Amino acid sequence: MFGRYFRFLLSFLIFAGGGIPGGVHAQGRLDSLQHVQEVVVTGHVIRREVIPVQELSGERLQRLNSHNVADALRYFSGIQIKDYGGVGGLKTVNIRSMGTNHVGVFYDGIELGNAQNGTVDLGRFSLDNMESVTLYNGQKSAVFQPAKDFGSSGSIYLQSRTPRFEAGKTHRLKASFKTGSFGVVNPALLWEQKLGGQVNGSLSAEYLRSSGRYRFTYRMQEGYDTTAVRRNGDVNAVRAEGGLYGRMNRGYWRAKVYFYNSERGYPGAVVRNKFSHEDRQWDTNFFVQGAFKKDFTSWYSLMANAKYAYDYLHYLADPNKDESLMYTNNRYYQQEAYLSAANRFTIFPWWEANLSVDYQFNLLDADLRDFVYPRRHTMLAAAATAFRFDRVEVQASLLGTLVRDRTRGETAPDKRRLTPAVIISWRPFGGADLNLRAFYKRIFRMPTLNDLYYTFVGNANLDPEFTTQYNAGFTYRKEFSRTWLRALEMQADVYYNEVENKIVATPTSNFFRWTMVNLGKVEIRGVDVAVQTEWTAGRALSMVGRLNYTYQQAQDFTDSGSEFYGGQIPYIPWHSGSAVLNAAWCTWEASYSFIYTGERYSSQANIPCNYQLPWYTSDLSVAKNWRLWGGNLKTTLEVNNLFDQQYEVVVCYPMPGINFRLIVQYTF
Repeated sequence: MFGRYFRFLLSFLIFAGGGIPGGVHAQGRLDSLQHVQEVVVTGHVIRREVIPVQELSGERLQRLNSHNVADALRYFSGIQIKDYGGVGGLKTVNIRSMGTNHVGVFYDGIELGNAQNGTVDLGRFSLDNMESVTLYNGQKSAVFQPAKDFGSSGSIYLQSRTPRFEAGKTHRLKASFKTGSFGVVNPALLWEQKLGGQVNGSLSAEYLRSSGRYRFTYRMQEGYDTTAVRRNGDVNAVRAEGGLYGRMNRGYWRAKVYFYNSERGYPGAVVRNKFSHEDRQWDTNFFVQGAFKKDFTSWYSLMANAKYAYDYLHYLADPNKDESLMYTNNRYYQQEAYLSAANRFTIFPWWEANLSVDYQFNLLDADLRDFVYPRRHTMLAAAATAFRFDRVEVQASLLGTLVRDRTRGETAPDKRRLTPAVIISWRPFGGADLNLRAFYKRIFRMPTLNDLYYTFVGNANLDPEFTTQYNAGFTYRKEFSRTWLRALEMQADVYYNEVENKIVATPTSNFFRWTMVNLGKVEIRGVDVAVQTEWTAGRALSMVGRLNYTYQQAQDFTDSGSEFYGGQIPYIPWHSGSAVLNAAWCTWEASYSFIYTGERYSSQANIPCNYQLPWYTSDLSVAKNWRLWGGNLKTTLEVNNLFDQQYEVVVCYPMPGINFRLIVQYTF
C-alpha cells in the first residue's frame, strides 16, 4: 500500500514539474525490455507515432545507392543536405530549414557532439555497419529517454547492427569490397560472436580510399562551357569499432568503442576559372560509451548512459602550393565527458512519468594566437509525463538547461532556460488505422565555442538561438489481401517554425574581421508528404515503392528595411522530393531511385544572379545472390547519376556526373 501511494506522490510531483500534462506511447515493462529492438528491421519508412518519423532500415537501407548516412538522408522529406562534392567532401544536414546546429545526431542512443562548431560531418558514417537511420521532427516519441533527447529541434538516430544469430550458430561474418569510379577502394569487415549465454560481441572495420577526381562541366562568364577535372578531393580514411551487448534479468547493457582517422583534401569552390586547391585536413575521432537499462520493479525503471570522446582536427593551407591561400596551420583538440540517468515511474498502465538528469563537460584547445581555451559545463534536467488511452495519446515535457562557460578571457554569462513540448495523437475510428497528431515545441541551441570565442570573430555576449515549432498531420495504413497491392501507408504534415536570435556573421570596421551577432529571424511554412506501397505477384516477386515530397517557404525577416526582406533563405528550394522503387525476384534484386531539388537562391538576395536551377539525379542498381560455401554471396552493380546530370548542391561546388560502383559481399 505504501509503495502505491509513494509512486503516486512522486509521479504527481514530476507531473507538476513538467508544467503541462501529456504523454506518448506509455511503454509498459515489456516494452522497456524491447526498447533497443525498436530500431531493428521494421520494414516500414513510416511509423505510426505521435511525432513525425521516417525510417530506413535493414535490406531497404542497404539497397539504396548510398555511400554514407548523408546520402541515405536525401530520401527523407523535409531534409536539406549540403554536399561540398565528392566522396570525401563535407556533408551536413538541415531539418525543415532551421539550421544544421539545430539537428541532434545520436549514434547507438548517445548524441554525437561538436562543441567547437556544432556540426557533425555525416559523410564519415558508413552504411556498411548501419542497421537503421531514423529521422524525428521535434523529438523522439517516448518519455523514457535522457534529457539530451529532448534538446533538439530535430533528431537523427543512427543504430549500428546489434548481433543476432540463427539457431545453432555462434558467429556471423560479413565481408565486403566496393570499388568503382574516382578510384574508390573500400573493403569492410564485420564479425559477430557469441561470448556466452548472455553476452555477444561485434567488431567492425573499414578502409576507404578515393582519388576524388571526376569530370564536370563548368559554365564560364562568357557564356560557353568547359570541361574540367575536380582535384584535391582525395580521401584516405579508416574506421574501426567494437561492441559488447549483454542481457540480464529484465534489462540489458551495451558498451562501444569507436575510432575514425582520415586525411582529405578540400577541393574548394570553382570561382574565377580556378579549378584546383591545395588545402588539406586531418581528423581523428575517438569515443567510448556505455548504456545500462533495467526494470527494477513493475513501476520503476532506470536508464544510464556514459561517454568520453576525443576529437583532433588539423587544417593546413599553404600558399607555397597555392598562392591564393592565406597561410593557416591550425590544430584543434576537443574532449567531452557525458553522464546521464533517466528514471521512469509507471503509475498505472495508462500513465507514466520520467525524470532525467544529464551532465556534460566540453573543452577546446587550439594553437591559435590569443586563444581563450574555453571549458563548458552543461546541466540538463527533463521532467516528462505520458498518458495513453484507448484512442488518445498525450505527452508533455519540460527541459531545464544550465550552461556555464569558463575561459582565460572574456566569458559568456551563464545561460538558464526552460523549454516545453506538448504532443497529442488521436485515433478517431476504431476500425481504421488512421492517426491524427499535433505537437508544439520550443527549444534553443547554445552558441558554439567558435561563435563565442573564436579569435577576432567570436562574441561572448551572444544569446541562444531559439526555435518554435508547430506541427499537425496524420498517418494512415491499410493492408490488403487477395490483391497485388498488399499494403499502403501515407503520412502528411503541415508545419510552421520560427527561428529567433539567429546568429549571423557581420563585418566590423575592418572588412577582414567579422563578428557574430544576434540578428536573424526566419519563418518557415511547409508541407511534408510520404507514401509507401508494398506489392507482391505470386511467391517470387515483391516490390516496395516510396514517394516523398516537401514544400517549404522559408523567409528571412531579419531587417525590415532591406529590399530583400521576406525573401527565401539561401539554398532552401520551394519544392523537393524523392522516389524509390525496390524489387526482388528469386535471387535477383533491383532498385531505382530519383531525387529532385527545385529552384532556389544561393543568397538572401533573391535576384537573378543568385538563382539556382533545379537539379535531379537517377540511380539504378542490380544485385544477384548466390549460396556459396554455406554462406551467401551478393554482387551489386550500381549506376549513379544515370543521365549524367551536371549540378551543384552548393554553388561553385560541382558534383560528380555519371559514375559506377561494384560491390561484392559475402555473409557467413
